Amino acid sequence: MHISAHKNLKNIAIILCAGSGNRTGLLHNKILHMVGHITVLEHTLSAFDQSNIDGFVVVTSIQDQTAITSLLSTLQIKKPLSITTGGKARTDSVINGLNHTAKIYPDCSIVAIHDGARPYVQPQLINDTIESAKKYGSGILAVPAIDTIKQVDSDNIIGTLDREMLYHIQTPQSFRFDEIFSAYNKCVSVWANALGRPNFTDDSEVYQLAGYTPKIVLGDYNNIKLTTPNDFLKPASINSFIGVGFDVHQLVENRPLILGGVTIPFSKGLLGHSDADVLTHAIMDAILSASNLSDIGTHFPDTDPNYKNANSIELLKKVLEKISALDFKIHNISAVIMAEKPKLAPHISAIINSLASVLSISTTQISISATTHEGLGIIGEGKGIASSVSCLLVK
Repeated sequence: MHISAHKNLKNIAIILCAGSGNRTGLLHNKILHMVGHITVLEHTLSAFDQSNIDGFVVVTSIQDQTAITSLLSTLQIKKPLSITTGGKARTDSVINGLNHTAKIYPDCSIVAIHDGARPYVQPQLINDTIESAKKYGSGILAVPAIDTIKQVDSDNIIGTLDREMLYHIQTPQSFRFDEIFSAYNKCVSVWANALGRPNFTDDSEVYQLAGYTPKIVLGDYNNIKLTTPNDFLKPASINSFIGVGFDVHQLVENRPLILGGVTIPFSKGLLGHSDADVLTHAIMDAILSASNLSDIGTHFPDTDPNYKNANSIELLKKVLEKISALDFKIHNISAVIMAEKPKLAPHISAIINSLASVLSISTTQISISATTHEGLGIIGEGKGIASSVSCLLVK
């Protein structure tokens, strides 16, 4: 983690994480809540780390600063990152973030202000707001209103607003740094004197009150802010894709038995054009199924001499390259190996470790069990081994 000043970094993200998140019903800051196997904050920073942002300022509350600092020290963030303390209200946190940015990133020309509790923003959307800010001075993510909006007074409808002119505002909101910095300084020096210190929940409002014209950039309805308990139930269906895979191979003599890249001591091995790693083949098919990329027979046909005795782990790496190009990541793998012999329980841990290393995920994201067929069928008769796999990918 970097704390000294950095020059020649133009595009800086301010990630606001100083809220209490009381409406979520959690007993801790929602940005530290686990979504899948990583925290909300990790999801958010990962998206920005893949964008055209050059550096980060993370704004935290005093009570969460130790926990967030500890978390950030463990992350594989490629770009410079600095932490500062927020204030009682969002406006105070933004001002502190801007002041810190001016100190740590003196060459900042574009700043993207983002709510840390919006973990599903896509890198391309971040880049779109940056480009808009360079061209127009600002880039404000927003999506058109879908529902009819009513004006209400004491539970009575008193008017209907023109939906065609209404947008739901999101973050990030990107600006030319000098303009938004100036706008927030006016907030402190002028508006506070006249109105008392207001709390703005939207940076584009501050920008507009300072005399600038905010520019809309089309956002994404999936770019939700995690605010209520129900919001934490939605991510499972957002940008998530399930795939299944199955493979079976015959057991023969004079072949090594390889499962998940691990050689298992046994008198027989699996017959196939490649090394016949039945588990890895089923995993590849599940990943390709989830990403709608056909099956391994299409990508690695057994009629191609290039794949004769091929190492299936190397083929799995090629599959990972294909899904990475489509911005997919593996969320979890669940597999069953069906074999009468040998007993696989002693080898499960080594297989999981092997696959976790190749897949670049935690061992906790891989579940593998082994079962027999109670003497029934070709599996039960010891003539073959099969594997069934399900896979969840996220974008």
